[in-house]
Amino acid sequence: MEWSQIKVKCVKADLDKTAAIMSMVDTGLMIEDYSDIEENLMPVYGELIDDSILHADRNTCFVSCFLPDVAELGDAVAFIKERLASEKIGFTLTVEGVSEKEWTESWKKYYKPVKIGDRLVVVPMWEDYTPGDGEVVIRMDPGMAFGTGTHETTRLCAAMLEKYIRKNDRVLDIGTGSGILSLFASGLGAAYADAYDMDPVAVEVAAKNAKENNMDNVHCGVSDLLSSVEPGKKYDVALANIVADILIRMAPDIGDYLEKGALLICSGIISSREQDVLNAMREGSLELVDRDEDSDWLVMVFRK
Repeated sequence: MEWSQIKVKCVKADLDKTAAIMSMVDTGLMIEDYSDIEENLMPVYGELIDDSILHADRNTCFVSCFLPDVAELGDAVAFIKERLASEKIGFTLTVEGVSEKEWTESWKKYYKPVKIGDRLVVVPMWEDYTPGDGEVVIRMDPGMAFGTGTHETTRLCAAMLEKYIRKNDRVLDIGTGSGILSLFASGLGAAYADAYDMDPVAVEVAAKNAKENNMDNVHCGVSDLLSSVEPGKKYDVALANIVADILIRMAPDIGDYLEKGALLICSGIISSREQDVLNAMREGSLELVDRDEDSDWLVMVFRK
């Protein structure tokens, strides 16, 4: 299958807003940001770093998303241009073809074991790793689904999950992507996790990751938000690492699937949308009990 790459060039100061806007088209973003080469990459990779990266402009970033040729590419490009312009972001947008193999393999260049919180560790399928005492190790092949554990939103959600989940909790994961948060929940002692995504590719990847980790209590299915969740079923913890607009759309209904006192952990929120999400959740009878932030991204924890 051939894919189209929509690539936006922007300055470092506009990177978070640009990524947030493009994630509304597709959450499987590729971000090229070379501002921290000296601090983070040079001590690890040294001379192995390609000269083109080593001499790249530190103030220039690129954000790419990938869509199948059959997708409404023109609408996606028009949407991105309109939202970037409305935010007064200077940008250059290009579209080019890229093969599925090239996209899939590109993840492996930068995806290494990463520790999240106190106990959670994400390890690529192709990497060797010896767990430390008490560590919960999840082996992942993100494929073409969002969720490698490296993005701020995933790390924020995972840290809150580690903080609040209790043994035998029933978990609902909305917009599961690669399934990473459901796998964390299972590893931390959840009775089960129902993981849903509207993208069949993401659901296939999540199911594969659950099988590879021998977590048969993670159930994966296709759903547009809550449309396929069993009516009347109640959960102790709900997870939603999506974007503010979708969280707001979901807010009036999510409480119907939560036990009294249950928690909703949601992220994918840029700081400028915090109050919008807070207002929507309050209208849905959900109370804010915790929050954290990282690089203008927020995680918010609500209780029914």
